Amino acid sequence: GAVDGGLNIPHSDKRFPGYDKEAKELDGEIHKKYIFGGHVAEYMELLEEEDPDRYQSQFAKFIEKEIEGDALQEIYQKAHEAIREDPEYTPTDKLDTYPKINEQVPKTYAERKATIAAKKAAMKAALEAAGGDDDDDDEEDED
Repeated sequence: GAVDGGLNIPHSDKRFPGYDKEAKELDGEIHKKYIFGGHVAEYMELLEEEDPDRYQSQFAKFIEKEIEGDALQEIYQKAHEAIREDPEYTPTDKLDTYPKINEQVPKTYAERKATIAAKKAAMKAALEAAGGDDDDDDEEDED
């Protein structure tokens, strides 16, 4: 974060990953692992082995850019070096328009009401169809 980037911000080591409450000291190796994305790399490897489908969806951008968990530390080191070389903020060019995320056309009030009415009718028909079968079963159980 900001402290790692060299800003002098009052803080306590107790808030950082790697702080041991019992020993009351900060483990630098664990803290360094978190700074350089080691915990993310471990999670990536775990998901890849345990649940490949979720790995594919959760890390789709990483896969698209051919980034593996082992490369994260190197990527973070390069980013930190680049920040130290030129810490000045340079704004990026903004686009006039951005692609729409949700291409659905909003429904009118009447369309929303009609959709709800159709869903209610379908649910009512399903309940009536299921309801007729249940009555017969109850009568047989009483005999």
